[in-house]
Amino acid sequence: MKGSAENPLHLKSLNHISLVCRSVEESINFYQKTLGFVPIRRPGSFDFNGAWLFGYGFGIHLLQSEDPDNLPKKWKINPKDNHISFQCENMGCVENKLKEMEMEYERAIVEEGGICVEQLFFHDPDGFMIEICNCDNLPVVPLAGEMARSCSRVDMQLLQHQIQQVIQQ
Repeated sequence: MKGSAENPLHLKSLNHISLVCRSVEESINFYQKTLGFVPIRRPGSFDFNGAWLFGYGFGIHLLQSEDPDNLPKKWKINPKDNHISFQCENMGCVENKLKEMEMEYERAIVEEGGICVEQLFFHDPDGFMIEICNCDNLPVVPLAGEMARSCSRVDMQLLQHQIQQVIQQ
């Protein structure tokens, strides 16, 4: 895609997020066993402790904190805090698994136009917020147009092109 107002940086997709951790090993265990990420090879030229994980089309890069005792601690679950969200197939199964794992979580429901979206929020070992939702129920409706799709079916290049056409009219 050519650089334009639609995509000025020629972006293609999300590649990874990086998270600074108190313990890379503890975080690997969490992301692998709780969320199903798979450890992958990381460049050997790095001279710092870390790990790369992959799943759901993007990576999580874990970086060992140089001063783990001074990382801020977040214990209160706040759905309005920074977080990453994953869509799931069955919210009941997710909630049952979190209970089985004795993980603290907070439940929320968003209702819009008769559509109900369930959300579960919890923390990773370092307090980074994770959301699991059935957000695919809520259509993505561009502000500059009338087309609606579910989150997992949005073709961003097509959507950006259509928005640009509306703007130019």
